[in-house]
Amino acid sequence: MRDLIHIIEFDELLQEVNNDLVRQAKAEGKRALGYTCYFMPEVLLDLPGCFSVRLRAPRSTSPDMATYYMSNRTCMFGRCLLERAIEGGFNFLDAEMATETCTVTCRFQEHLQMMDIIQNPDFFCEFTDVPFKKTPNSVEHYKRQLMGHVLEPLRDHFGIDISDEALKKAIEEHNEVCRLVREIGSYRKLDNPTITGREFQIIQLVTLTCPKYLIIDKLRDIAEELKTREPDENPTWRCKVVLAGSEDDDPDFTGLIESCGALVVADRHCYGSLPGREEIVIQEGETPLDAIARHYLETSQCPRFMEQTTMRERKQYLADLVKEYKADGVIIEQMKFCEYWSYERTIDTLILQRDYGIPVCSIEKEYVNNAIGQLRTRFQAFIESIEIKKLAKTPEGGEQ
Repeated sequence: MRDLIHIIEFDELLQEVNNDLVRQAKAEGKRALGYTCYFMPEVLLDLPGCFSVRLRAPRSTSPDMATYYMSNRTCMFGRCLLERAIEGGFNFLDAEMATETCTVTCRFQEHLQMMDIIQNPDFFCEFTDVPFKKTPNSVEHYKRQLMGHVLEPLRDHFGIDISDEALKKAIEEHNEVCRLVREIGSYRKLDNPTITGREFQIIQLVTLTCPKYLIIDKLRDIAEELKTREPDENPTWRCKVVLAGSEDDDPDFTGLIESCGALVVADRHCYGSLPGREEIVIQEGETPLDAIARHYLETSQCPRFMEQTTMRERKQYLADLVKEYKADGVIIEQMKFCEYWSYERTIDTLILQRDYGIPVCSIEKEYVNNAIGQLRTRFQAFIESIEIKKLAKTPEGGEQ
């Protein structure tokens, strides 16, 4: 297929956190608000006068200084973020809106709060406590936390309008981005998809890391082009997979999978769109903040929710994605030393194969990927195993 419109530009934007569009928004007087987790609602950080930037550390190498502060027995993602901050890569931030969720990124943000790392006199860091359950009491607690540690500080520090009217406007703009991303992603459900997993991940990451008002027209262009984009007559992929797991902000990792012959058709990971790009619905009797708090708790598929029913729902969610996107298997990746996903990956690897008959490839990786050869071998072997299972079936669908 020919290059998708804007995809090269989007790929270049992802090479720096403080990219051209971020600098443009800053020059227009808007406040840059960093965050690292789905539980920090980006819609609140996109209120008029500010914009959200989900933090990454592209082109990282060895995080030596951060390892001194955080130890080499912690997730490299958090260490690479701290390394980038020490290098000065996050000095454009006006605030870091932290969450008490992932332990290592929480430690990274504590360093930002306690040490004079961000060279911006206006910079501050706030922590939001996120519940471990999805009950009405949890939603109420979460709502109070968002008010006290997100909205009120933005109003007090930067004069941001946090009225219900402003929140409703932010929700409307957020929902339009979600609709466009879901429309773009729907072409992955085709028998012969007209968008690759790498292309889609680039688009999704740009919506997380760039001011949305500067990319919305480009998203519309992409959605329009995909209505008529023709797939390759002879596709190079040999099977389709769902990519699930922990933090993954590297389109080249998806590109590696696809270069081995597995087309990534769904992205159920921390920086993905499933979940992440569902529209926020304000139900009858709710305030906008009520709806936001409920939405982010209800839609999350994070493994920090450990009730048995919720854990089973996550397995069913993955199985449903495999069916909906016509995938042949699941690749589950976990960042090394990630506590939550180490348990989840182990359980998924067992349950999806045993209870749903879904082939699973289980991967542990680092943020800086230096094991491309080993991963390539694993992916190729997994693809071949899927092909063997297909060949072992008769035309009637029974086993030989």
